[in-house]
Amino acid sequence: MADADYARKAREEPPVPLSDNEQQILRQIEAQLESDERFAQAVSPSGLYRPAVRRVRWAVLGAVLSLGLVFVGLQFHFTAGFAGFVLMLACVLVIERELRSMGKAGVRDLSAVLRTTRENARKMRDQMGREQ
Repeated sequence: MADADYARKAREEPPVPLSDNEQQILRQIEAQLESDERFAQAVSPSGLYRPAVRRVRWAVLGAVLSLGLVFVGLQFHFTAGFAGFVLMLACVLVIERELRSMGKAGVRDLSAVLRTTRENARKMRDQMGREQ
């Protein structure tokens, strides 16, 4: 209930403007952040989702390998096939969890980054083919 009261009160009160000193400090911080390439890459769409994409890639590889383990394991013993199935299920759950954590906007940003990367690679291949 207190959260609703606080939100209502925040909507009713006008925002307090920044003083000249605070505006100058804010401009300095913005200038420092613009020149910091590591920070810019870390908060770019590709940088934000890089750890999740890495985990998804490893989980996809694990799911494919564990599917092979299911087929090979069933040739030897039921428990080996079952172990492969459990491993595959765990990998699929990791994929699902990571994609959920990225959210719809994250997946959309990531697909846009991948699309532009593919387009840039295609352009480079076309240029290399023309130069030879």
